[in-house]
This record gives sequence, structure tokens and C-alpha cells, in this order.
Amino acid sequence: MLSEKSWFGRQVPQPSEHGAGRPALVALGQGWQCQRCHQWTHSNDRLPNGNGYCRQCLQMGRLTTQDKLYTIPEPNRFSQQSTPILSWLGSLSPQQQQASRAVLQYLRAHRNHLLWAVTGAGKTEIAFPALAWALAQGWRVAWCSPRVDVCLELAPRLQRAFATTSQAILYGGQTRPYTYSQLTICTTHQLLRFQSAFDWIIVDEVDAFPLRSSPMLQSAVRSAQKPTGSQLLLTATPGPDLQRLVRRHELAVTYVPLRYHGVLLPQIDVQIVWHWRQRLENGRLPAKLTQQVRRYLADHQPFLLFVPHVVDLQAVQAALDRAGILDAVTVHAADPRRQEKVLAMREHRIPFLVTTTILERGVTFANVAVIIFGGDDEVFSTAALVQIAGRVGRSAQYPTGEVTCYCHSQTRVIQGAQHMIGQLNRQGRLLGGRIS
Repeated sequence: MLSEKSWFGRQVPQPSEHGAGRPALVALGQGWQCQRCHQWTHSNDRLPNGNGYCRQCLQMGRLTTQDKLYTIPEPNRFSQQSTPILSWLGSLSPQQQQASRAVLQYLRAHRNHLLWAVTGAGKTEIAFPALAWALAQGWRVAWCSPRVDVCLELAPRLQRAFATTSQAILYGGQTRPYTYSQLTICTTHQLLRFQSAFDWIIVDEVDAFPLRSSPMLQSAVRSAQKPTGSQLLLTATPGPDLQRLVRRHELAVTYVPLRYHGVLLPQIDVQIVWHWRQRLENGRLPAKLTQQVRRYLADHQPFLLFVPHVVDLQAVQAALDRAGILDAVTVHAADPRRQEKVLAMREHRIPFLVTTTILERGVTFANVAVIIFGGDDEVFSTAALVQIAGRVGRSAQYPTGEVTCYCHSQTRVIQGAQHMIGQLNRQGRLLGGRIS
């Protein structure tokens, strides 16, 4: 039996005979509208017994025309506090302090706000003072991201920074039971389980897949927010829709064009290799790529080797083996050992990872170089390339590093990424940014 707190602000499915709640699927036209994900279901989507069901949010548990969703409105059973909540011992740079004051200002005004900050600017820490203020008011807060890796990296950082605040982390496949908490760290999919629950929602990497192209997940964020609530959107590479809202003054924005340590973003070094795809299909990698890998291994330089597709992982691994570079470790989104491998890389137990774009953002390694193999493949967008480049030089102890892109031709996408990094660096120089 679920405790009463488990219903606070949650959408919990119950059979119709439970007697309470609202219908999970509402008949409209030639089908139904799901009240959890707010998407439309066609009348042909039926179970063998004839009951309709929602296929759009099926991964969250099946909802049928015989189910109801039960919610207890969020009561905010969290005490207001006058003692300091923030246990983080770090400090903000003058640029970060200015951005942090803007975040707090818009939060107190209940306005949605975009924090457009270069990769490595310290977006998480910039939000800390405002988050401390919200928690001190007894507000309930969600910090969410489309990427589970972001959530897994955030959770321990937030636990250390807000040690006295009750916290929960939610993502698909976890075994830990749900607990009612003041601060919830979760994937955006998990917000489908909430209804008008949060006073403030921080959406980390708001432009990342799948959120950027999913009306269902965008609706989930809005539905999980209280009518009086607001959102803080965090990204280094906002998409056209967000930029349009900014230009129309429909979304407040704060810019942070310089990393917290003051060193500019590394530029992408493009290396032309003819017909890289055919070479890979023949079991070989470009000679200068293997030479670069050998140099990194000899210098004990950790690195990430990005490839376009999951099917390329095994081919690249085999080609490295053929070149005498053994024991390459690969990782992708559906890898069951994904978390374990990322941790091993972070703890320097493995020298490099061969990865898909799953590690393009939201994960931090103190000292890495980056190699992008096949950067002209259509899977790599301008934003993705900028984010990948942003994996380098994130630490004040290691603020520089190499970003190398191997491609058959320097496409507009690659040129766009170089142009975006150049623009950010020009703005950073105006604030005193330096190359090294």
C-alpha cells in the first residue's frame, strides 16, 4: 500500500474500481487523449479485450480506458528555513555572480528564464544560490534533463551542495523506490508521473535529444510545473525555437560567454581524410588518427573517441585491434554497463572510451582530449560538435586540450561549429578570456 506522501503531486494509475481519480484516457473524436502524456491515441489502439490504451507513454506503464489517474495536490510539506541551506564551499567568479543574481531575480519574479552559458561556464554552480533561496522558502524543486548521464552526475554534486535537503533521483530502470522529497533530480521522462508538483523546474541541457523534438516531453515539463511556478532553462547551444523566443522578448535570457576559469573554448582542428567510411568498412582507420591515439596513450593523455553510430563502435574497435591498440572500451546509450564504464574513465582505470554522441554533453572528465571520427556524418549537428568540443578543458587544473575532427570534407555543419566557438571566444575575450 502506498503511503499518502507517495501521491503528493504524483499521477498514480489506479483501476477504475478504486473509485477516485480522473479517467486516464478521455474519448475525443476518433480516439482518446491520454491525461498523463497529453498525446492523442487512435481508436485502433486497443487491447485484445477491446479496451483502448496509450502507446505514446507505454514505457511508463500501460494506461487503458479502464484506468484512472489519482493525485493529491502538492501540499509543500517542507519547512521554511532561516539557517543556511547551501553547504557548497566553492566560490563564483564575478561573471558567475552576475549571472547568479539574474537567475535569482527571475526566480523571485516567477518568470521563465534561459541561462545561455558556454560549455564549462559552471551553469550548475551559478544556479546554486537561487536553488538555496527556493528551498529555504519551502518550495518543491525538480532538476531534470533529457539525458540520464546528466542526472547521474548531478545527483552527488547536489547532495554535497545541499546536504540537509531531502533528495530523490528518478530515471528509467532504477531499483530504488520513490520517496517524497523537496528536491527531485530526474530525467524529463519521469516528469510524466507528476502533475502540478513543482514550484521551480530547472531543465538542464534543454536542447538535447529527445526533449528538443518531443511534444510529449515538453508537455510533461509544463504539466509537472505548478500554475504559479516557473522554469530555468540551461544550455550552451539553444535551438532556433528558444532563440526566437529570446528575440521576441518572450523569454528572459542571461548570457555567460566565458568559462569559469577564464580560458577560452578549444577550437576544432579539422583533418581531412578521404573516404573514411570506405576505409572503416575495409577494417582500417586513417594513419594519422592511429598515430594520434598512440601519442595520447604514450603521453598518458585520457581521451574520448566519438563515432557517428552504434554500428561503428565494433568496427572502430576491430580496426584499433588490427593497428595493435588493444582493449578499446566502447559505450552507447543502450549499453547495460554504461554507468560503470563512464565511472572507470573518470577514475582513470581505462585510458579512453570509444563512444557515440551519448557522451556529447552533461558528463565531465577532469582532463580529456577529444577525437571525432567521421565528423561530416549527418548525425553530428553543429550543436553536437560544439558540445563535444566542450568536453575538453573543463577543469581549472587542465583548462586546455585538443579537439580533432576527422572528416572527408569540411561541411557547413563543421564550419558552423567552428564559427560558433569563434563567436563565443570573441565575446569571452571582451571579458578578459585568454587562450591559456
